[in-house]
Amino acid sequence: MIYKIVKYGNAVLETPAQPVTEFNEELKKLVADMFESMYAMHGVGLAAPQIGIPRSLAVIDITSGEDPNAKVVLCNPTILKTEGKQTLEEGCLSLPTFRAQVRRPRSVTVRAQDITGRWFEKTAEDLLARAFLHETDHLSGRLFIAHLSALRRDLIKRKVRKLMKEGEW
Repeated sequence: MIYKIVKYGNAVLETPAQPVTEFNEELKKLVADMFESMYAMHGVGLAAPQIGIPRSLAVIDITSGEDPNAKVVLCNPTILKTEGKQTLEEGCLSLPTFRAQVRRPRSVTVRAQDITGRWFEKTAEDLLARAFLHETDHLSGRLFIAHLSALRRDLIKRKVRKLMKEGEW
């Protein structure tokens, strides 16, 4: 099932997600649907709040489905360590058409539970590190625009409000 992506302006995107507590068939189905939804929108990561589900769950695949072994599921993730810096253009499925240069750590170590509830740690660099940080931000109720200057962030917010007013959001 392909979920509709929740757009910026919906309160679920700015509210910290609740922990995943049940690791069952329902969760497996949700994760499969999240991957399907993410691929349909040509994304590399998707957090549950982005489909209106306020759970601490994210799926990531920086290969866009090309490598089945590249799929990552993060339940209840926390960032343990970051190193270095990288500045790259970033976008978000919940803010379609808006992109901006965002400075983030180059390397990150995350601790999370997998789809069965087992805890693991994974260190990532470059695009995968960026995806881990972007999606864990979503689970904390933050969007990538929080990392922009106040001027740039306000400009995007104004454009979104205008699109909402015109019925195009």
